[in-house]
Amino acid sequence: MELKKLGNSELKVSDYCLGTMTFGEQTNEIDSHIQMDKALEAGINFFDTAELYPTVPLRAETAGDTERVIGSWIKKTKSRRSKVILASKVVGKGYQAIRKGDPINPKGMREALNKSLQRLSTDYIDLYQLHWPNRGSYHFRKIWEYDPSDQIKKEVLSDIEIIVETLYQFKKEGKIRAIGLSNETCWGTLKFVDAVEKYKNFPIASIQNEYSLLCRLYDSDMSELSHNENIPLLAYSPLAGGVLTGKYLNKSTPENSRLSRIPTVFGRVNPRSEEAVSEYINLAKRHSIHPVHLALAFCRQRPFMGSVIFGATTNDQLDIVLRGLDLKLSEEVITEINAINKAWPMTF
Repeated sequence: MELKKLGNSELKVSDYCLGTMTFGEQTNEIDSHIQMDKALEAGINFFDTAELYPTVPLRAETAGDTERVIGSWIKKTKSRRSKVILASKVVGKGYQAIRKGDPINPKGMREALNKSLQRLSTDYIDLYQLHWPNRGSYHFRKIWEYDPSDQIKKEVLSDIEIIVETLYQFKKEGKIRAIGLSNETCWGTLKFVDAVEKYKNFPIASIQNEYSLLCRLYDSDMSELSHNENIPLLAYSPLAGGVLTGKYLNKSTPENSRLSRIPTVFGRVNPRSEEAVSEYINLAKRHSIHPVHLALAFCRQRPFMGSVIFGATTNDQLDIVLRGLDLKLSEEVITEINAINKAWPMTF
């Protein structure tokens, strides 16, 4: 698999990224290690995690377990650490189980980074991301009530400057190589772009937001930002939490699936999404394409894409993904996808 630079950073990543948020919960340690081995052998050098993971379900007593699982793999395969681009995140405001739900701040960031490094058994993290902004976000199905009118611009800009200064200090110490955002807006990203300009060789490398056939919020203003500022998207939930596989159609709830653990998969399973998924499944059948490959290849081919973050609960699911890494969708298929999106936009 060809590697490409992540934005204006020095990181070179594969265009698919192994998501790990089931590691230590749905996916046990042995199978997690197998998945990382298989992904690396297939040319995927990019792994994404967070201090919050695992999240299926999200529990205080398991927070950090995913990083520990990755860390035990690194301990076994120390020589491979330099071959992997490892991304993690510092949790944002509101999650009471970590630092009592405090907003991202210098003290909390240093505590979070040091603990992540310890759990990951590494001296540095290649891409360190802010999990979500302190001021709030329209992601995670919050767009329907999102209201930024209570923001005080001066305070927001000051907060961003302090956070960026702290991140730059981490880089000077050799603990991180590059920084990224997650669950951000267009305006918020631009303010971070302004804040990093005073530092040498310290760009915003990427932005990790949700993107899939069922969630195409990134197609408009964020796409323009990605193009003009060279900040590519790292797409999470490209299978919409498994919804796009079709396994939840007809009110089916497979054992140990995300739906069996999280009702409606955070709002993604509903009558409208079922209609849209049925159309995408039928499209895949007409063109003899596996639904998983259809969903992932579509994301991969978007012009603003840096890497598509996929997850696999089981090794069999991972094998399905790996078989479709080289698929390129035809213009005919893309046209049909866009027609379905126009008929069923914003299904959750």
